[in-house]
Amino acid sequence: MPYVVVVYDVEADRTRIMLKFLRQYLVHVQNSVLEGQVTEGDLEAIRAGIDDRLEDGESTIIYHVGSEKLLDRTVFGDDPAEDDQFL
Repeated sequence: MPYVVVVYDVEADRTRIMLKFLRQYLVHVQNSVLEGQVTEGDLEAIRAGIDDRLEDGESTIIYHVGSEKLLDRTVFGDDPAEDDQFL
């Protein structure tokens, strides 16, 4: 399963819309940054959902890694991903 990091830049009053959508699939780790392992079907749903929600002047980047094992992830300080797993 692919591991993705999603970074979005939308108007301040619309961030909750994108965050609420992406939290269905990914873990919120920082302002406007989510990550996690998803199925190929979920990845397609994420892409389509982002495309549907973006307005002019906004952007989103999806970093797609083959798997979490291929990702070298270093966290300094508290790791928000650890907390979200137990919600």
